[in-house]
Amino acid sequence: MRIIFAFTLAWLVASPALAQRDPPYWGSIDEPEARMRTGPSTEYPTMWIYKRERMPVKILARYKAWRKIEDVDGAQGWMHARLLSASRTALVQGDAGKVLVLRSNPRGDAKVTWRVQPGVVGNISQCQNDWCLFDVTGRQGYIKFNQIWGEETLKQSAP
Repeated sequence: MRIIFAFTLAWLVASPALAQRDPPYWGSIDEPEARMRTGPSTEYPTMWIYKRERMPVKILARYKAWRKIEDVDGAQGWMHARLLSASRTALVQGDAGKVLVLRSNPRGDAKVTWRVQPGVVGNISQCQNDWCLFDVTGRQGYIKFNQIWGEETLKQSAP
């Protein structure tokens, strides 16, 4: 039994998906309900309760199993690491009611693949040259990175 536990622990520590990075970096909320607290413990009061899974957050600091995060509105507080994911997501920004276009290629003159409104959350990848591939449940297209929140460091670290 100890051997199985030791092997499992070694696999978890070595797993690239679970590797700990030095802040700041991007993550997302991984639960349907997550509490932001004023400090790194359940003893601290709740500041906000997030009820939107996959919402992007910026991880600013680590303390044991806690992460200091910042949300799209600039609110900062502490959230337990088990409530967070390393999934790269972004939130479409813009004026309410204004429809933004996603394109087939990372160019301003590329064919429009679909339209999206501010507030939509999706996965992002392939961020380069001021564009990110944005995917919402299989519907995807390229969006300018200045139209989403959750991409700053991705643009700099893209291959």
